[in-house]
Amino acid sequence: MTQPTQTEFIDINVSEIFDSYPIPLRDSLLNLRQLIIDTVTEIGINDLQEALKWGEPSYLTAKGSTIRVAWRTSNPSQYAIFFNCKTSLVETFREIYHDTFSFEGNRAIVFEKDDVLPIDALKHCIELSLRYHSIKHLPMLGV
Repeated sequence: MTQPTQTEFIDINVSEIFDSYPIPLRDSLLNLRQLIIDTVTEIGINDLQEALKWGEPSYLTAKGSTIRVAWRTSNPSQYAIFFNCKTSLVETFREIYHDTFSFEGNRAIVFEKDDVLPIDALKHCIELSLRYHSIKHLPMLGV
């Protein structure tokens, strides 16, 4: 996979969290961050906010549901992209991508440090989250 060009951080606190992650996983999490930013650009959303929520890098749009990315010491070989557990997002992702992703409950897609990311599927999940409040009334989020 070609490494994407990393978008600069606006919030120093978010940058410091990424800097605190172990290097191999930091690179993977930075790639997830860039994938979120690239998806926002591709679908024409221009109000992405990057901030810390629960001490983790978080991404939010006006019509979307918060996305977080994180590594945790409790599972040092894994990292994850988290979605609001009170939405139907992960339930929908599981229905569509049950053979593609590993899930943690109704809140996350989990990756091992050496996983190759299924970019198109992951971007689809990110897009659904970024548009969630506009599509949540649709069966299977309009998929």
